[in-house]
Amino acid sequence: MGQVTSLFARKVVSVAGDAIHAKSVLASVGLDVDGEWDPKHMLEEDDYYGMIELMSEQMDITPLPLIVGEAMRPDEYGALGLAWKAAPNLLGSFSRVERYWRLWTSFSQYELVDTDEGTLFVEHRAGVRRLGMRISIEADLASGVSLSRQVSPRGFAPLEVYFRHAAPGTTEHHEAYFGCPVHFEADMDAMLLSRQSLIEPNLLGDEGITQFLVSHLDVELAEIDDAPPLKAKTKGEIARALSEGLPKMSDIALSLGLSARSLHRRLAEQGLSFHTLTEETRQDIAVNMLREDQYALSEIAFLTGYSEQSAFNRAFKRWTGSTPANYRKTLK
Repeated sequence: MGQVTSLFARKVVSVAGDAIHAKSVLASVGLDVDGEWDPKHMLEEDDYYGMIELMSEQMDITPLPLIVGEAMRPDEYGALGLAWKAAPNLLGSFSRVERYWRLWTSFSQYELVDTDEGTLFVEHRAGVRRLGMRISIEADLASGVSLSRQVSPRGFAPLEVYFRHAAPGTTEHHEAYFGCPVHFEADMDAMLLSRQSLIEPNLLGDEGITQFLVSHLDVELAEIDDAPPLKAKTKGEIARALSEGLPKMSDIALSLGLSARSLHRRLAEQGLSFHTLTEETRQDIAVNMLREDQYALSEIAFLTGYSEQSAFNRAFKRWTGSTPANYRKTLK
């Protein structure tokens, strides 16, 4: 289960104003309405979504994510918010989020993807599309637009906006806010940005301040980044999927909250490949199961993703130089 900075929860509640009972809504996630706005105080993902859904019982929540986005200010969100403002251009601003997203959340991940039409700023988030998640994702992209408008010297608007979930009852608020076509039930959550808008110098871009903030962000990220390495996480997801057959990289990437392209790139940066990790995982599982007499060779073949035992036998001999049966005998 992921976490998100409590600042997002406080901002959502503050912009709702008198439409909700702020004290009880914040209390539902363990926050004091008069408490400090601390970016390092994290909330559980389900609790955050539940808080938004509680708000939906007290107000029309359709325009809420857009109001939240409009209210966002870089200075409120610590070093990452300041790094957004001090970046030389919007490409630098969005790149900071792509790199340091874990300082804000552990259940969303952000990626910049070049296309023929422009650059996509994509949000990856796994899980059931409950109401709280849908509102949260809309608020994220609305915030990206608001923050861009605050630092760009020209009027900023994306070229297109995409959401994977179904449209609300009316989309007029969304189209008016984003200033471009907004597509629901799309295959991604993303904004398409023009390359020209990304290279315009930011109003307050400062290379010296940027370098200082990036150094600070690297320290903060090292302090919180206690998650297993990508290799271990990838092999773990492969192991869980093997009983259903040989997994596809796109499916494993989705379970990790990444696109297939992003997973491929990140593995390559570490000198790894998805194929190699799959083979390693199959071998690890097979060797460990051969140590236990209760597993038949046919069962081990199935649980390592082989539809036929003969194919498993050939693969195992390629890995170890021995057949599975002979290898088991050496363990006696």
